[in-house]
Amino acid sequence: MVAGRADRIDRYLAALAAELGTLGRRQALRTLFLGGGTPTHLQPPQLARLLNDLRTWFAFPADVEFSVEANPGTLAFDKLQVLAEHGVNRLSLGAQAFHRDLLRFLERDHEAADIARAVASARRLHLDVSLDLIFGVPGQTLAHWRADLDRALALEPDHISTYGLTYEKGTRLWKSRRAGAVRPLDEDAELAMYHHAMDRLDAAGFEHYEISNFARPGKRSVHNQVYWANHAYFGFGLGAARYIEGVRCVNTRDLDHYLKAVLAGETAVQQREALPPRERALETVAVQLRRGEGIERGAFQVQTGFGLEALVGHSLAQHLELGLLQEDAFSVRLTRRGKCVADAVIAEIFAAAAQGRT
Repeated sequence: MVAGRADRIDRYLAALAAELGTLGRRQALRTLFLGGGTPTHLQPPQLARLLNDLRTWFAFPADVEFSVEANPGTLAFDKLQVLAEHGVNRLSLGAQAFHRDLLRFLERDHEAADIARAVASARRLHLDVSLDLIFGVPGQTLAHWRADLDRALALEPDHISTYGLTYEKGTRLWKSRRAGAVRPLDEDAELAMYHHAMDRLDAAGFEHYEISNFARPGKRSVHNQVYWANHAYFGFGLGAARYIEGVRCVNTRDLDHYLKAVLAGETAVQQREALPPRERALETVAVQLRRGEGIERGAFQVQTGFGLEALVGHSLAQHLELGLLQEDAFSVRLTRRGKCVADAVIAEIFAAAAQGRT
């Protein structure tokens, strides 16, 4: 949100309320996710203000999933109480790792004990808990990763997300890699970690319902499921993305620009893309293949207006033959081996479609 810019928090909350007002009327939701900048950086009165603004513009059914992202090191119990009092029922903790040296490399300021404390506090308030973990960190070993998964499972979370470390362009980590100061972990070592996550979490009773996400039965993230189905979603705030009626918009990431524009009654949208039907259907292929259940042919045709085979049948057949996809009468999905190279499979399907080879 505005971490490190406490002087701007009140203005930011006013701007966010103004942007929410552009909805024009109250909207019903299945899921609400508050994150992208750690909202729990806010003090309790500021959190209450934000949550009240959200309740002004969104109607929460009894079974709504209301998730909040949090940093284990700064999550005080009084903040959690405010969240619970305003309907939050799921906490997404950026645990990342349990080893101090890995946490410091990832520039995280919390300790393993903070993760356990945050989980215990969330349980006192009857919140579901999701833990985010990162593998493929330089200096990390398979032994580190095994221990991290074991420590995470010992906390009995409802959901675990495992993400391979990425080097996003422009970040300090990306610059360090380019300068040779950081050497990425070997691909085989990273693959071994992913395989271990699949095996260990399956043995612990978790469902592998999306490439990076595992949940206990009945505890999948509704927010994730909406996103990976390529269904519509709202987005408000600095850098937020929304996808409504086939149009994707992304807000500016410049705080000063965001505040000036929204408080003046102008749009904060920096990028806008309206996808033609065929491109929307191909994008749906890409995101739905990441799901454990893959692409259900009948539902896909209803959602996109395209038959799956007519759109990408040749590419699917090639990857089925390679053992990267599997199918039955109703759906197509990645195999275990395919999950390990999902990005490459999706890229090849897109490339074939761009060349007119369905």
